[in-house]
Amino acid sequence: MIYKQFKDKQLSLLGFGAMRLPTEGKNKIDMAHSSKMVQKALESGINYFDTAWGYHGGQSEIALGEILSKYDRDSFYLASKFPGYDVANFEKKEEIFQKQLEKCKVDYFDFYLCHNVNERNVDMFMDEKYSTVEYLLKQKELGKIKHLGFSAHGNMPVLKKFLAKYGQHMEFCQLQINYVDWTWQKADQKVQLCNKYNIPVWVMEPLRGGNLARLDQQRKEKISSVTGVGAIESAFRFLCSIDSVGMILSGMSTLEQLEENVKYFQQQNLLTNQQFDQVVAVGKSMIEKTPCTGCNYCVDYCPQKLDISRLMKLNNEHFFAPNDYWTNYAIGNLPQEKQPACCIACRSCEQVCPQQIEISKELAEFANRIKKAQN
Repeated sequence: MIYKQFKDKQLSLLGFGAMRLPTEGKNKIDMAHSSKMVQKALESGINYFDTAWGYHGGQSEIALGEILSKYDRDSFYLASKFPGYDVANFEKKEEIFQKQLEKCKVDYFDFYLCHNVNERNVDMFMDEKYSTVEYLLKQKELGKIKHLGFSAHGNMPVLKKFLAKYGQHMEFCQLQINYVDWTWQKADQKVQLCNKYNIPVWVMEPLRGGNLARLDQQRKEKISSVTGVGAIESAFRFLCSIDSVGMILSGMSTLEQLEENVKYFQQQNLLTNQQFDQVVAVGKSMIEKTPCTGCNYCVDYCPQKLDISRLMKLNNEHFFAPNDYWTNYAIGNLPQEKQPACCIACRSCEQVCPQQIEISKELAEFANRIKKAQN
């Protein structure tokens, strides 16, 4: 197992994500299978386990706590998170934190995060009325949190805002990074921002919800022609080649997935700079259904005032991965009056589009795909 130094700790570069544990039905975790996976993970050298309040409908912390309670507390590092994605939780931070300790059967968390800092909640994280980060820093003083960090799905302005106030207190940052999102979600810029604060980066969604493991044959061959290895190993090598990455979390659902992933972390295999750039180029090509350049000429001509560039970007991503959680999360967060279905097909935008995109047609197709996915 490859290890990375973090302060006084040696962390396995591959971390065990408990968001996709095997189940026997909705939110009913298969404890027998999960126990075997945890045992195999520990035997394989994995020592970092990541859970959260909302995973598996609140059952992930309970399951992982029960399983890990059978092992020496010094044999693993446990991470959980304050569920700021639900703004109603800000008034219940003390109750939630104490309950998490109980659910996980521990006296302290080795790592704890402000979960999913984004456009909707960043101001609440920073609001003195709630003093959420201040409360967590107090728990750190009391020894109930050893290391405090945050995860973010927000855009660059959100990260800049949060770090401007709390950057000196954040010890690590968890970001969605893979060779598609390196440019798509501007993960490259987010990593650079963390570097400025000397904050190491934890990776979530390394395989983009499994989509990078389920590429069609043509794309698999394209990636392999660059790296010389298979699609999954290529995705991990890409991440290992980013200097500031100190943890790669994988949400594994079967013992077989775990065993396969462990194989890729036995020794450090990095991409050359040329291979890295070529892999990024392949990632870009995966989300090119509509060649929108984001010039925004169209926006001023839309009577509905739709953010057409944003919708085109989400359209491309939804077409590539219709079941991706974060894509659908972003779509769901759009105001009702800004959804693709609100296009009235006046085609005013199309008259000024430099790329000559049939925007009204694209938005209609997008709206239909969303409707089908919801039914």
